[in-house]
Amino acid sequence: MPELIDIQNLDDIKLLVNTFYGKVQKDTLIGPVFNEKIGNNWTAHLERMYRFWQTILLEEHTYSGSPFPPHKHLPVEKAHFNRWMEIFTETIDGLYKGALAEEAKLRAKNMAEMFFYKIEYFRTGGRNFFES
Repeated sequence: MPELIDIQNLDDIKLLVNTFYGKVQKDTLIGPVFNEKIGNNWTAHLERMYRFWQTILLEEHTYSGSPFPPHKHLPVEKAHFNRWMEIFTETIDGLYKGALAEEAKLRAKNMAEMFFYKIEYFRTGGRNFFES
């Protein structure tokens, strides 16, 4: 098996995104949520994800917009975000090794946590949000 290298360019981003979402689509927990939401628009979604990660990791500013609003009303729980993160980490670790690969995992973890808390906040109308 060849030694893994770091994420370096748009082709690496595309491989990451395509591999990750290929796994997501087949996953029994999160696959149905993604497939229901995205429907027949996977090509457009993948293109948007290429631009998102290209902007985040390569600092090539090709993405504009706000990533949270499309997720605001998804029927997801903490387990969905945990599974998303498991698949993302597994995908990164299987393809790449290096500073940008680690940055991708950190950014994904932070985004998953923020999205979960924001979804919960909107779901509860802010009630009991900060109580344990």
